[in-house]
Amino acid sequence: MSQEPEHDQTRHAVVHRPIRTLGDPVLREIARPLSELWTPKLRELVDDMLRAVHARGGVGIAAPQVGESLRLFIVASRPNERYPDAPFMQPEAIFNPEIEWASDEMIKGWEGCLSVPGLRGQVPRARRIRARCIDPDSGETVVREYADFIARVFQHELDHLNGIVFPDRVESSEDLVSEEVYRRLTLPPGDSSSRENG
Repeated sequence: MSQEPEHDQTRHAVVHRPIRTLGDPVLREIARPLSELWTPKLRELVDDMLRAVHARGGVGIAAPQVGESLRLFIVASRPNERYPDAPFMQPEAIFNPEIEWASDEMIKGWEGCLSVPGLRGQVPRARRIRARCIDPDSGETVVREYADFIARVFQHELDHLNGIVFPDRVESSEDLVSEEVYRRLTLPPGDSSSRENG
């Protein structure tokens, strides 16, 4: 199992905003577009989101998950206890995102969510996407392409901005399992240990 780097102190950092969980009305709202970039309040929100996603072993987090109904999320893929095979990338703040194209090729893959603790599901997602968002530094519209795991994270987080959580996307209730069953299903052959959910 991959371990987090020893120099990473964010796992033990104080998280200022609690994660909202399924049933909280904010998770079902259509988030508002950002009208200003890098105000002190927005910078504090992004910092809190970064602390939260790292502390809880996530690979992405959306503003509604910390109680702010804004069109903002962070993609922060890296190997950790919850996603040991995730690719590493520098965290990226995505402002006012839209998907302008998605591939016809769909792939089912396991997803979990900090706002839906204890549950995993097999969710179909487009393998590749092209997305438009606001560059947080220049304020200009940029277009980026994502594939595979990162495309999955992007689509999952964008759903949060539209009031959708991953159980809404499964094709059958049989595609939902408990975290305990998920760990058993995904253990490498011959490994009898259990993975603890971050």
